[in-house]
Amino acid sequence: MTADIPEPCRYAPTRSAVFVGAAHYRRPSYGHNHPLAIPRVSLAFDLIAAYGALDETEFVPSRAASVSELTRFHTPDYVQALKRAEAFGRVRAEDRVRHQLGTLENPTFPGMFYTPALATGGSIVGAEWVLKGRNAFSPAGGMHHAAPDQARGFCYFNDVVLAILRLRDEGRRVLYLDIDAHHGDGVEAAFWDDASVMTVSLHMDTSYAYPFHGGALQDEGGPQALGLTLNVPLPKGTCDAEYRQVFESLWDPVVDRFRPDVVVLQTGTDALFGDPLGRFLLSTAGFLAIVERVVGTGLPVLATGGGGYHPLLLARAWTGVWALLSGRDLPVALPKAASAALQAVGWDEDEEEPYYEGLFRDRLEYGEERPVRPMIHDLIQSLSHHSGLKRRLWAS
Repeated sequence: MTADIPEPCRYAPTRSAVFVGAAHYRRPSYGHNHPLAIPRVSLAFDLIAAYGALDETEFVPSRAASVSELTRFHTPDYVQALKRAEAFGRVRAEDRVRHQLGTLENPTFPGMFYTPALATGGSIVGAEWVLKGRNAFSPAGGMHHAAPDQARGFCYFNDVVLAILRLRDEGRRVLYLDIDAHHGDGVEAAFWDDASVMTVSLHMDTSYAYPFHGGALQDEGGPQALGLTLNVPLPKGTCDAEYRQVFESLWDPVVDRFRPDVVVLQTGTDALFGDPLGRFLLSTAGFLAIVERVVGTGLPVLATGGGGYHPLLLARAWTGVWALLSGRDLPVALPKAASAALQAVGWDEDEEEPYYEGLFRDRLEYGEERPVRPMIHDLIQSLSHHSGLKRRLWAS
């Protein structure tokens, strides 16, 4: 990937940040007819490079996580099942049932062990740079559904959990914020009873969206970490103004009362208005306004990728995430090379929509002003009673 970085860098950074990537992400994965069989990390990288917004000193190569790193969270049998499936190009029947591998949701594909191991290693590398005080972006990461013994929701290894464990190795208190449209259930479960990690997830209500269980506002964490799990299930059609009001009602209280050392931010883009698997109406500008608030705390931020199944929206949004992490003020108009990269994808699922042509012209679009629905006001009122937002300080 680094061969494409323009020289000199046209937009100088004002914050110290690293982008963790690898040329491997230009290879196809997830087989055919899968929501993730689209260009994601590579396309975002191409847009960033087209802007001249990545210096060679900011690019950090990813590495594959080792078996010993993976088994800090995943079971040895599960790790071996993935290695075996990659080696033989198929999944044994017992592994399919036990580990949910080789299914339509979590298919067999070349590199099905190495690719998620590389993404996981990238997030661990990002965590190590955050420990040095720099922001880091690991866009291949954010696989927040994976369980210790199973693949779930397109996620094979839970890189987020392992990155947080690396931060915890050095005694950091970690605030995990998940703005993916789907509930970050795997990360929540991993730290359910850890008083040094707070998990906050704004997501589609699981009554109508994957994973179809958990994620309720009443879920507050285990006995040792009561109040340190905050779920915000949102209704279909949540727009910029509604999302912003909900977020603003919780963000400062959470930061003030939990007092984190580090923020881990999962930036799945399926909350954007045109995503085929999302049911929200966030604009790219509205989505990035949330990222800007997080970066604005001044705490070191490890941002990962996550969901996102509309490649054009995703690449534009992740270009903005990188710009915020590195402190760059990029023009809204896309450079010609960026527009060409988006057009080369051949994405036409929403070409009849009035916004479609604008996706190749600008990196941002702005949401319509809509009235905030009463159900959102009720949700904010309910949030005020959550123990994680009350005036209470946790011991370091």
